[in-house]
Amino acid sequence: MRTLAVLNQKGGVGKTTTAVNIAAAFARMKKRVLLIDLDPQAHATLHVGVDPGPTDPTVFDLFVNRTPVAEIARNVNDRLSLIPSSVDLVGAELQIADREDRERILSRALEPFRDAFDLCVLDCPPSLGLIAINALVLASEVLIPLQPHFLALQGLSRLLETVTAVRESLNPALRVSGVVLSLYERGTRLSQEVQADVSTFFGAAAATDAWFGARVFDSAIRRNIKLAECPSFGKTIFDYAPDSHGAADYAALAKELLRAKRPEDPPPPAVAASSDAVIVAPDTAPFDRTVPEGIVTAVSPHALPPVRHDALPDGL
Repeated sequence: MRTLAVLNQKGGVGKTTTAVNIAAAFARMKKRVLLIDLDPQAHATLHVGVDPGPTDPTVFDLFVNRTPVAEIARNVNDRLSLIPSSVDLVGAELQIADREDRERILSRALEPFRDAFDLCVLDCPPSLGLIAINALVLASEVLIPLQPHFLALQGLSRLLETVTAVRESLNPALRVSGVVLSLYERGTRLSQEVQADVSTFFGAAAATDAWFGARVFDSAIRRNIKLAECPSFGKTIFDYAPDSHGAADYAALAKELLRAKRPEDPPPPAVAASSDAVIVAPDTAPFDRTVPEGIVTAVSPHALPPVRHDALPDGL
């Protein structure tokens, strides 16, 4: 099962829209797809027309009560299944914080289903806390939706630090597939500059970096009002407006993702011998990797001053 974490801690960049619609696009390509909603806002759940009742199990029950996946998953259609979320997930991190296996709850729950699906798409929360770490431990790759403006690049730098930390401590197979530009306006100079700067940064990656071989995907997601409308009808873009630019862009992105091949990586960093390896808190182990800063300091003359990256992201 290929597992794709759609991740960006910055809100309003099209993260949930991307997760839902590439999952739907994969299903339309006759792939067996599992969509997991890990956002307490449950927008991916509502986006596909599912509204769990107060007694219906959700991903919160998977984390806190260890409810089996088979009791939680819903069939959206013949090829797309969903593990729904709810607002209860807000409190899940506090309830699992003392567990020895807290970073691996999701991966262990999904282990029996790795052969049941061709692809798993994770709609990650808009934060870099314990739920997001669970997603990255399960995932084989990360897809980063990015709105093309320079403030977004600072968040990308922090996100790459998190992926690196998880790769080194918990999931050596994790890699960044690339960036998909969302809310894209092809004719603007700013969009072109951001696209070029991120591509240059990825191209300069060392072979040991988690983003080695990553790319800015050619299939950018253009601004399209239909993408904003379809969640209110509980439909994907392919069911709501199949002839729209939004449907065409996500169909193209899904095809590009399926064509993408993993580069021949060198052996990834070794994971600690214990199966319960953890990422230590920032106040006890400063994280001094500075490579991701290049994505902020190397951009065009409009770039912001470098941000300080001397600790792991908050909440790990």
